[in-house]
Amino acid sequence: MPSPAPATSPGANTPTAGDDPRCIPHKLTAPLPVGDECPYPDYTPEEHSVWRDLFARQTELLPGRAADEFLTGLAALDLDRTHIPALAAASQRLQAATGWRIARTPGLLDAADFFGYLARRIFPCTDYIRGRHELDYTPAPDCFHDIYGHTPMIMHPRFADFYQKIGQAALACRDAGIMEGLTRIYWFTVEFGLIRNPGGLRIYGNGIISSPAETLHSLTEKVAKHPAVPERIAAQPYDIWHFQNPLFVIESFDALEADFVRWAQAHRLL
Repeated sequence: MPSPAPATSPGANTPTAGDDPRCIPHKLTAPLPVGDECPYPDYTPEEHSVWRDLFARQTELLPGRAADEFLTGLAALDLDRTHIPALAAASQRLQAATGWRIARTPGLLDAADFFGYLARRIFPCTDYIRGRHELDYTPAPDCFHDIYGHTPMIMHPRFADFYQKIGQAALACRDAGIMEGLTRIYWFTVEFGLIRNPGGLRIYGNGIISSPAETLHSLTEKVAKHPAVPERIAAQPYDIWHFQNPLFVIESFDALEADFVRWAQAHRLL
């Protein structure tokens, strides 16, 4: 199965009208609720059960596969394993750790809105969850991808700074070709990135970590793995409907941020 489309992806390469309406980007007409303003939905027992099953499955799969930095962030967040966490509570932990907050988004956002929030250290996050028939794959955004997949990495200071710089660079971009390259860098780092930890190659990309099938696929010999050089990533198209191949490997989050800043400055985005 392919991995889900990122809930917080900019709109490139997303399905068009007539496909899943959850995948069509929203253009905001009012600010999103942020932090303690985020309401807690009246979830059904089945919705909590889906969260519980997804959490348990990834807890079994990720040791030895997920990056040390992700696992550390996940432990620090102390997410509820049996009930869908409140966005307001997760936002408080993020703000204490890295100065980021969470906003409640109705779904996939228009690129300008999405990057505008990132530039202000605010992570747009859904609060609804996929159906049980979508446990292995969903093309739509949902809160398991967002909360479980994204927020642990935003607990890491270097990644958190890189993530903000992605937003800042996107807001400054006026060239469609450069914007496409930036979107690909986002895809192959934030969503589908690998890192070289002391124990070997590990996953930090949120699109992989929130997908059981992509988790199992990503570290196999079926996947070509290249050094994460921004110029090369910016030239690499991607396809949300299939397993990701190739993938790109960073050596550290310090290197990821430094390489991105160099690329963005070369294009006068930072």
